[in-house]
Amino acid sequence: MKQLPQISEAEYEIMKLIWREAPISTNQVTDYLTQRTQWSPKTIQTLLKRLTQKGVLSYTKEGRMFVYTYLIQESEYLKQENTHFLNRFYNGNISSMLTNFIKSDQISKTELEDLKTLLLGDEKNES
Repeated sequence: MKQLPQISEAEYEIMKLIWREAPISTNQVTDYLTQRTQWSPKTIQTLLKRLTQKGVLSYTKEGRMFVYTYLIQESEYLKQENTHFLNRFYNGNISSMLTNFIKSDQISKTELEDLKTLLLGDEKNES
């Protein structure tokens, strides 16, 4: 897997919108985020520019407007982030991570049941 650029929390907020709505104009991004954050339009434009420079976004110019789309799939980015998190905090050991979450009550009973179903899914189908 190729190494994807690191993006900040603020950049990630923009990416979530673009992954959901692309293609999307600068005005649409700005309108959406100014209603949900305290960011100025200038800050949003700066973040869009950074994401473009990092090779995460591309844009086309339509008249006086820029229309953005993503160059990296959300699933590809999340896979990298999950791997980074697992390696950094749990030495790549997913069992340690799950044990930590379960023992620290950071996972609900419903989530635990969903996880159990996911993990045992093939066994149930074989019966």
